[in-house]
Amino acid sequence: MASLSWKIKKYLENNSKVYETERDSGNFSIVNLSDGNGDIIKTWNVDGVSKPTTSQLNSLDSSATTDFNNFKIRKTRKKSYGNIGDQLDLLYKDMLAGKGDSTGEWFKKIKAVKDANPKEE
Repeated sequence: MASLSWKIKKYLENNSKVYETERDSGNFSIVNLSDGNGDIIKTWNVDGVSKPTTSQLNSLDSSATTDFNNFKIRKTRKKSYGNIGDQLDLLYKDMLAGKGDSTGEWFKKIKAVKDANPKEE
């Protein structure tokens, strides 16, 4: 189950808005009242987009969960890829060896990372 913030992110994207921009502008806020019911939308001032209902947000749970899972996978991949300078060095060596294709060491390393950390569809 996706968190409220990931559902809001999906809701805003579906309405042609950027989550980070709206959040950073203070156009909405999320709070937890510590009543056991989880997070709620405290304020909503997003221009041109009405505050989402619980039903609207719940309908986005599956796609928001996929987005969140893929976000985590991208972070894992980025860390596993290693330093960009090292990647470029591998590419350079592959080019010198005439292996600028799927037989090169850079390709093999990147493919191994992607295979070990597949994105959700």
